[in-house]
Amino acid sequence: MALYSLKSNLQYATLKTLSLVSISVMSPQQSAQELFRTADCVCFDVDSTVIQDEGIDELARFCGKGDEVKLLTAEAMGGSMTFQEALKKRLDIIRPSATQIRDFLNTFPIHFTHRISELVKKLQERGVPVYLVSGGFRCLIDPVAEELGISTSNVYANRLKFYFNGEYAGFDENEPTSRSGGKGLVIRRLKEQHGFQRLIMIGDGATDAEASPPADAFIGFGGNVVREEVKKKAAWYITDFQDLIDCLAIQTK
Repeated sequence: MALYSLKSNLQYATLKTLSLVSISVMSPQQSAQELFRTADCVCFDVDSTVIQDEGIDELARFCGKGDEVKLLTAEAMGGSMTFQEALKKRLDIIRPSATQIRDFLNTFPIHFTHRISELVKKLQERGVPVYLVSGGFRCLIDPVAEELGISTSNVYANRLKFYFNGEYAGFDENEPTSRSGGKGLVIRRLKEQHGFQRLIMIGDGATDAEASPPADAFIGFGGNVVREEVKKKAAWYITDFQDLIDCLAIQTK
């Protein structure tokens, strides 16, 4: 029994080494594809990735501040200002009340990106944990997670604060996602807590690209909006989640 166990461990170590070696000689895109196919954790951005919209833009439009905030969002996602600066500026313009948030959730439907539900289901069927890591607001993202069958404990996003009368009181600056580099910090913590070895970050924005490393690979997504700076930084850039679904279907040789 001991000999069999030793032989099995050696075979596993050899296969793991061969896999790592094979990845090391691949092109960046091939490496990202192999890492995704064998991932032990996948993190998605939400706005313009899991859903078609930028949640803060839609909230701003709902509150009558759409044009002002949309411009700032485009600048922020292009990397022209720090995330903290953009978040504070946008929220100072919107100043959403608790009542407005509730009314927004009750009237604005979630526009999921095509095939995201199928992709999440495929990952979960393989036993791969799925997380939503967003610079958006938890109150808007929890319903997204629930509809996709993702536990809200797997959501990392910003928290809005309100006064007792329901007026806007700011945001929780202790959340890592409220500042530049925050997504990378979340990913680092996930790897430390759970021991993930092949964690993939998928998203459309600059804050997603900068999260790799510590993410083992970044896959850029341009199915809703193409950001050229992000496209340049992605080892693998896709515009349709079908590409990822097809990648998962490839059998190990």
